[in-house]
Amino acid sequence: RLQLVESGGGSVQTGGALRLSCAASEYLFRAHCVGWFREGPGKEREGVAALDKFGRTSYSDSVKGRFTISKDNSKHTVYLQMNSLKPEDAAMYYCASAPGWDDGDCGILLEDGMDVYGKGTLVTISS
Repeated sequence: RLQLVESGGGSVQTGGALRLSCAASEYLFRAHCVGWFREGPGKEREGVAALDKFGRTSYSDSVKGRFTISKDNSKHTVYLQMNSLKPEDAAMYYCASAPGWDDGDCGILLEDGMDVYGKGTLVTISS
């Protein structure tokens, strides 16, 4: 069964940190590109971070230097470490995979979107 299941969301204070996890089925985990997207209240979906199968990463300007995407091959899990959180980071965060993307720069998909998304995990920021 193809699925992405996010966890780790919650409420955190401004300046705090949170780590999101995404348990993926093997097929989706081994895609060339995996990533994280978010959708804040009243905002369009935004690509946050992408990771290719060679370990190369891409980030949106809004999170660069604060967020880190990584994965654990033994657990088929993708992570998003979020540090120095700001009120504007509050959003529903979605894990994503692009099994149809054979090669190339996964950063492009932060704009274009990926093929499969999980149901999301909610992050709220309190001041």
